[in-house]
Amino acid sequence: MHQLAIAGQAYRSRLLVGTGKYKDFAETRAAIDASGAEIVTVAIRRTNIGQDAGQPNLLDAVPPSRFTILPNTAGCYTADDAVRTLRLARELLDGHPLCKLEVLGDPQSLFPNMPETLKAAATLVKEGFAVMVYCSDDPIQAKMLEEIGCVAVMPLASLIGSGMGILNPWNLRLIIDNAKVPVIVDAGVGTASDATIAMELGCDGVLMNTAIAHAQNPVLMASAMKKGVEAGREAFLAGRMARKLYSADPSSPTAGLIGS
Repeated sequence: MHQLAIAGQAYRSRLLVGTGKYKDFAETRAAIDASGAEIVTVAIRRTNIGQDAGQPNLLDAVPPSRFTILPNTAGCYTADDAVRTLRLARELLDGHPLCKLEVLGDPQSLFPNMPETLKAAATLVKEGFAVMVYCSDDPIQAKMLEEIGCVAVMPLASLIGSGMGILNPWNLRLIIDNAKVPVIVDAGVGTASDATIAMELGCDGVLMNTAIAHAQNPVLMASAMKKGVEAGREAFLAGRMARKLYSADPSSPTAGLIGS
């Protein structure tokens, strides 16, 4: 099967995972290993990757030599804050251009502020960043982000950390059908079947954090998510049977039956 291609780099895994909310870095690494993820997102405003020399460094547990580090702007509520945060991340990661942009609208829902997101995306693309962008499930704004030059659009399935699953599959399909860049569901996945549904819809990948980190057994859930993404991708490529209200057509041919 074709690999996931983002900003000119190919990845075997279509599951992207976060690094927050675990009890310690050891559990973080164990869950990432179980997930099979190659792209690992890091909240620059909440996690030390070298900006605080006196504190444990996440990169010791999740080294850039082994994983593609995807710095994100979680906790940013303006375009200016997001741009400043990613400029810092690029310095800390030796010029690494790949990033995940998210500009939030409010601290309760964590829904994206799309005007500020579009503004930040335009600035970052001009500065040479390869921008993967968290956005609403609005197909028009997703297309605008693609046209700005973002390398992937990442519509939410439902609110960040809610575990509510995919609430509007029809909007996701509109985004998928019109996108020429990868579409990666970001936010709202609660369990493996949610990840499978996202992939069956035709998404190129799924990003999650809370669904794994807040599971009773995060490492086991990470393994389940890996399988869910893989199963959904295979089902999408296989092409499901047509839906029928009832089964008037027998599942086996009737011609040539004994006694007929």
